[in-house]
Amino acid sequence: MRYSSCRFRAVQLSVAVGVAVAASTAGAVDLLSRAMQNEAAYIPSQCYTNTIDINGGIHNPCYSCHQPSDAPNYSNDDDLQLAYDFAAYAETNRWTNLFVDRTSQVAAISDEAIRAYTAIDNYRNADGRLILAEHLRDVPPEWDYDGDGTWDGFIPDCWFNFDQEGFDRDPDGTDTGWRAFGYYPFLGTFWPTNGSTDDVLIRLPEGLRQDTSGAYDRDIYKLNLAIVEALIKREDVPIEPTDETALGVDLDKDGTFGIATVVHYDWAPLEGRTMSYVGRGKTLLENGELHLAAGLYPEGTAFLHSVRYVGTDAAGDAVLTPRMKELRYGKKLRWVSYSSLDNIVRADENEKWAFPDRLRTLAGDAEHGMGNGQGWVYQGFIEDADGQLRPQSYEETAFCIGCHGILGGTTDTTFAFPRKLGTEHPQRGWFHWTQHSLRGIPEPLDADGKYEYTRYLRENGAGDEFRANSEIRSRFFNIDGSLRAASVEALHQDLAVLLYPSPSRALTLNKAYRTIVEEQSYIYGRDATVRPPLNVHWFVPTGEPTGIQTALDNDH
Repeated sequence: MRYSSCRFRAVQLSVAVGVAVAASTAGAVDLLSRAMQNEAAYIPSQCYTNTIDINGGIHNPCYSCHQPSDAPNYSNDDDLQLAYDFAAYAETNRWTNLFVDRTSQVAAISDEAIRAYTAIDNYRNADGRLILAEHLRDVPPEWDYDGDGTWDGFIPDCWFNFDQEGFDRDPDGTDTGWRAFGYYPFLGTFWPTNGSTDDVLIRLPEGLRQDTSGAYDRDIYKLNLAIVEALIKREDVPIEPTDETALGVDLDKDGTFGIATVVHYDWAPLEGRTMSYVGRGKTLLENGELHLAAGLYPEGTAFLHSVRYVGTDAAGDAVLTPRMKELRYGKKLRWVSYSSLDNIVRADENEKWAFPDRLRTLAGDAEHGMGNGQGWVYQGFIEDADGQLRPQSYEETAFCIGCHGILGGTTDTTFAFPRKLGTEHPQRGWFHWTQHSLRGIPEPLDADGKYEYTRYLRENGAGDEFRANSEIRSRFFNIDGSLRAASVEALHQDLAVLLYPSPSRALTLNKAYRTIVEEQSYIYGRDATVRPPLNVHWFVPTGEPTGIQTALDNDH
């Protein structure tokens, strides 16, 4: 590190003050304020990883997010693998929970207590009603940002009651539009072994769930989901045998209306090759009321993402707990074309060049969510000190925008759906993680035919950004840092070998996160750490080289 010892001591003092503030403000969360303790809260804590170890070894977890992108993602931010590029304000790491030793706090929580806590459902009450939704319909004044007596943001309407096709149904058995899907967890932080389990659900706009008369039609909806999947993945998607004549759409692109068994991806409008939705969506598309393009979701698409503690089943495998840590929501409110997305990125780059120390302006509030400048709004709910879900504050929501904004590793600012499991998996990939687990799912291959997770382990030399997961280190690495061949071979056949923590580790991480909940100190970090990880910068000058010499491309 090239900064002076005096500056280092100043940063130490700043961090210590931040930790003290976190402890002293437990529970005092102002949802009506847009003031921020950390004005760069959109920069994730993982971006402060020290990529050079004490022996001079180089580790690259950065490529998973920062990489050459495919249009219409024009970010191409793989240069961030090579050097830290922060505004002056963000050179100081304000995720001060990373530097808190929680050993004594964790030791004070018994295994029985944390099991009992995580087993309580804080989304549905004993009568099966949606707790948060009822609170929002009778919104407390301290949650009502605009003071109009009505909650104008997202009101949860998913019952987490899934059938054998992954569709969520309300108590009357009616489809809510939400559909769960299995996916390959994103590299690093989102692996259960690093502290959380989660799920993701998608819901397309109403017009894509309807037949030509405007009535709900599940079969039409399934086809439109397959069409969107083909456009997002840019590949063919198998479907159940479907009569194209009745739909008026050549799904398999064979030039005739017959029985299709695949949605063929073939979208090159400048060459006269296009695709279409079916049902009412076809009419809306033709009328210009709905849009279609490769790499983009139609406007009105929404995602729901619950983040939970790590439970353990009788076999010792990780499972979702009833208790949620967070409920995250994103919706695409407006269509943004390829050219507009390109202009957005170019404008961002120009501003960084002209005003390198200017921080990002974030539009939104706790009630309405926060826009990412690319057509999407993101909103979240998180545990209060008593474990009930409450809206995130403005600053807590800013935490979401760094990953769901201008970033090379996303598709239309999302992560999970491009990683959806294919039709060769249970329920054709449409299931909730309470129906099928990661156990037995083979490791995915990159576009270049290399094992994706194995590559991450090799390039990073660890199973998390901070290289703090000692369990993965002991399972997968030899003393000299090389990968264990037997462990890697087992991973090729079964993701759970890598992604699932031991029951004891799961309990420990649950306890560590519980202390953050009690403090309500999310603005200082949400990473479930017991002891401060060693490989984290307290301060890093902008332009500081990471030591990585060649940027990698995470093709998947």
